[in-house]
Amino acid sequence: MSNKSNDNPAEPFKKALAEATRAMADDRELTVSYSVDPPGMSGDAMRLPQLTRRLTKEEVLIARGTADAMALRRRFHDTGTHARYLPAGPMARDLYEAMETARCEAVGARAMPGTAGNIDARIAQEAERRGYGGITRPEDAPLAEAAAYMIRHLATGRPLPGGAGNVMELWRGFIEQQAGGTLEGLEDALDDQTAFARFARRMIDDLGYGDQLGDDPDDDSEDESEDGTDDDTTDEPESADSEGDDEGEDDTDAPPDEGREQDAATAEMAFDENAEDELAEDTELPEGEMPPEPPAPPPHSLADPGYRPFLTDHDEEIRAEDLADPAELERLRAWLDQQLDPLKGAVGRLANKLQRRLQAQQNRSWEFDLEEGTLDAGRLARVVANPTTPLSFKREKDTEFRDTVVTLLLDNSGSMRGRPISIAAICADVLARTLERCAVKVEILGFTTRAWKGGQAREKWLQAGRPQLPGRLNDLRHIIYKSADAPWRRTRDNLGLMMKEGLLKENIDGEALEWAHRRITARPEARKILMVISDGAPVDDSTLSVNPANYLEKHLRDVIAMVERKRQVELIAIGIGHDVTRYYSRAVTITDVEQLAGAMTEQLASLFDQDPRARARMVGIRRAIR
Repeated sequence: MSNKSNDNPAEPFKKALAEATRAMADDRELTVSYSVDPPGMSGDAMRLPQLTRRLTKEEVLIARGTADAMALRRRFHDTGTHARYLPAGPMARDLYEAMETARCEAVGARAMPGTAGNIDARIAQEAERRGYGGITRPEDAPLAEAAAYMIRHLATGRPLPGGAGNVMELWRGFIEQQAGGTLEGLEDALDDQTAFARFARRMIDDLGYGDQLGDDPDDDSEDESEDGTDDDTTDEPESADSEGDDEGEDDTDAPPDEGREQDAATAEMAFDENAEDELAEDTELPEGEMPPEPPAPPPHSLADPGYRPFLTDHDEEIRAEDLADPAELERLRAWLDQQLDPLKGAVGRLANKLQRRLQAQQNRSWEFDLEEGTLDAGRLARVVANPTTPLSFKREKDTEFRDTVVTLLLDNSGSMRGRPISIAAICADVLARTLERCAVKVEILGFTTRAWKGGQAREKWLQAGRPQLPGRLNDLRHIIYKSADAPWRRTRDNLGLMMKEGLLKENIDGEALEWAHRRITARPEARKILMVISDGAPVDDSTLSVNPANYLEKHLRDVIAMVERKRQVELIAIGIGHDVTRYYSRAVTITDVEQLAGAMTEQLASLFDQDPRARARMVGIRRAIR
């Protein structure tokens, strides 16, 4: 019998890595597993990336880097201290979390220099996957990651790999200008988590997000106010009495002339009020109905009247060809095709399968048991025995296929950067071409925001004095890659726009879904299908920092409920790496982006199969075959 560890060459490495991770984390009870799910920690369990039998060098480096990073955080991180100083707002929390992770990794690299190279490999892989190397503007790069990279760089003295260094350099001037003085204290705070938490909160304040910090856990003003409560309460009766005495003195000691002047002023005010009443009586409105009040403006969202944007002046609904010139779109499309050339074969086979299923429903059906027509081969024996036998013929006829339109709504947020958005683009492209062959019209839409951290809407809010609960606080960008009436050949290059650096930012799903629903319900087709492809919950740091934490999520749920309640559109969703079944009643979640093509085609095919008219047609076809 062969040894099981020899059957899979990766098993010895997995065992060795698990033991090294426990030792580094200083936790012998730590459970280490390997999974296709995203890496993470949960209690005493650590989940690392799955390793293939090939055990390539890249896989080894990424697995070791991920394990080292999580082990160092477990060893040098205290959850209670972290929670005590955790800021209240989303952007401030992102900065705080990223800097604490960088601290743990920097402390570990100092104590165990061998971990530094492994973590560098993981950082390089993540930066490449997110496309950090091609970013050219600071506003397109995440500030939290840049701050963490700078902490790691200053603490270890190591250069950052590839795209990570690019993100840090884009923000470096701003960070040093705003928080240069605070950064000088990094060395003293690095080994003490409490001191570093205070350091991180000062950094966040310097970078302009002090309003998201919440209460200062070190502030002892509450104790001081409690100590001073007795003094205040003892002074209150005396001050009240003194005020009463002052009022009494004013009443009794006021000069007679001054009292008469006050009486005259009071009488004059009373006369003016009576005159106004008489004037109102003399100028009664003419008889007849009161003029109708002007109608209230319609709510911004029909799904939730309480949802509102702070400013819509800078929202944008734009065609893809207006965001880039034709030469750039052609170049981006060529790059997309080159990147995904190995995948196109598999996607093409799935598309052909969908096309055959649709054409089987669309094209033809047969009428049986006729007096004349084409001889029915199933009744050939009867005709041979008795040529005069009636009802032995059939006739082919066209079926009344229910005209259909399909909208593909693609999440264009920053978390989709890299392979997820590439595969989503190519799948949408192939499905559009396939459905067009079957006379099914397809619209391809995308949604993101025009800027990180709020854009012009946030600037106007700051100028207005930061009113409470402002609502959605970012500028929307809704992109039309392909309208339903546009032929595929004319819009093919548009999907390359998703590869454009700086396009993918925040995602506000609720308004995007409501926008796509309005567009598709205005179409004349009898059947309407709306497919949403996303990788998580709606997130916009600027909005969530000054509104309830569930503000965007609640709106998304309300929009989904409205769409499903109206039943004008069949709504389906595909979640990439995140469970979207908690939002959509008809949804699937895929853990690997490579599964997207199969999920999209199968979901569409199942919808067509479940149509009552389609099922009736399929029964007729099967009967003809028999």
